[in-house]
Amino acid sequence: MLAPPPDYDVLIVGAGISGIGMAAHMQMKAPHHSYAIVERRENLGGTWDLFRYPGIRSDSDMHTLGFDFEPWRHEKSIADAPAILDYLNTIVDERGIRQHIRFGHRVVSADFREDEARWHVEMELDDGSTTHLTANFLYLGAGYYDYDEPHDAGFQFGEFEGQVIHPQFWPEDLDYAGKKVVVIGSGATAVTIVPSMAAKAGHVTMLQRTPTWMFARPAKDKLANFLRKILPDGLAYKITRFKNIKMQDIAFKTARNKPEKVKQALYKGIEKALGPDFDKDTFTPPYNPWEQRLCLVPDDDLFEAMKAGKADIVTGHIAGFEKDGVRLKSGELLEADIIVTATGLKLAVAGKISISLGGEPIDFSQRFYYKGCMFSNVPNLAVVFGYINASWTLRADINSDFICRVLREMRAKGAAIANPVMTRQMEAQIEEEDVFGDFSSGYLQRAKHINPRNATEYPWRLNQEYVHDRKKMANDPVDDGVLVFARPGANARASHEQLEAAE
Repeated sequence: MLAPPPDYDVLIVGAGISGIGMAAHMQMKAPHHSYAIVERRENLGGTWDLFRYPGIRSDSDMHTLGFDFEPWRHEKSIADAPAILDYLNTIVDERGIRQHIRFGHRVVSADFREDEARWHVEMELDDGSTTHLTANFLYLGAGYYDYDEPHDAGFQFGEFEGQVIHPQFWPEDLDYAGKKVVVIGSGATAVTIVPSMAAKAGHVTMLQRTPTWMFARPAKDKLANFLRKILPDGLAYKITRFKNIKMQDIAFKTARNKPEKVKQALYKGIEKALGPDFDKDTFTPPYNPWEQRLCLVPDDDLFEAMKAGKADIVTGHIAGFEKDGVRLKSGELLEADIIVTATGLKLAVAGKISISLGGEPIDFSQRFYYKGCMFSNVPNLAVVFGYINASWTLRADINSDFICRVLREMRAKGAAIANPVMTRQMEAQIEEEDVFGDFSSGYLQRAKHINPRNATEYPWRLNQEYVHDRKKMANDPVDDGVLVFARPGANARASHEQLEAAE
């Protein structure tokens, strides 16, 4: 007897940028497929709803962090979280996506049963009860970091008598007016928090172990705002998006090919903001630009806070914590009423969901990426891991588009299974691997051991070149000889044999 149909053709995990984007793409490009979004939180928005620290904003322009199908209409292209949430809420309401979202559903496990060609997904509800859904295809838009705990830098705060705050769990009622604040960290979060807190705090010190490359740009894109006045929104957005993508691509490649030239340009921007006497060592990391993500300083806000005497940057190593603040190994005491530990994220694979095939757990560190969105020998599963060197949504858009192509191909073939099959022979032919290339960011290096494998050539690759990826994902045939399409039952046996050969 045939099993009853699954509850949904596609189950999307996460109602942030990735999940909402997939739903919108499905409605446009795979409208004959049913879907639902399950979201563990009570609100949509993912990162942009979770983080509530002062000044939270994008560090990518919204003409590329926005979707390819929905123009960004706000005046500021470097947007704060409320503006981004407004953008996402408008999309889900205008496109009828909200009715497909089930809030308060935390996915715990998902098991793919090949004889049924469906995922069995177990979820916990807010009241502690559990529920179960089935779906033919599972799309993971749960982000790339651990929502439950941040990176633990191992600090022992000992006798410190003030408050210790982590940006991922910012208290709503934190009063820092007139107080001394030390923000530990030098990444995008710290660079955002420092100038924002400086407006009310007595003084804010950014304590960095090593500097970060910083670049300033206006929060408003003059060309984008001009074009919106003379052109339809969609066309103006398309032109600005194209311009920004090209500029990102050129800047990244220039940094790789001519790092000294880029360093001098970055120094020049800082000198313009702080004057010729700025301390170059404070802004000189021990690596080249774009070996870690650059930190954006919109409208010179950090530099303006420094010039006003409201903020400063100290480079040093922590010796310990005393009742009045942070003692450095140099002997200097940084006095603090509040310490903010902006020490980075902890990466998580597949949203920390227990994924299995026929009851056998999947170890993603032993699977290869397939075209940056699926995994070797894992059927009917897709994921979004955004670009390190560009906007997250650029990857989310091309992955959503590609999976819609896969869904249409499955429908056309009468197939219920799409499996990127890697045989032992294919694996043996892969001569070189890199997980995150030469990106040296701490949060990436700490997670290398849990991340999927990554070849240096397509299709077994999570690539870092959007323009190239977009062309391949849109134009290469879906039925490429690697992605195997099958039906459950008799045809599933052939697929299973290929899996056996691949193991």
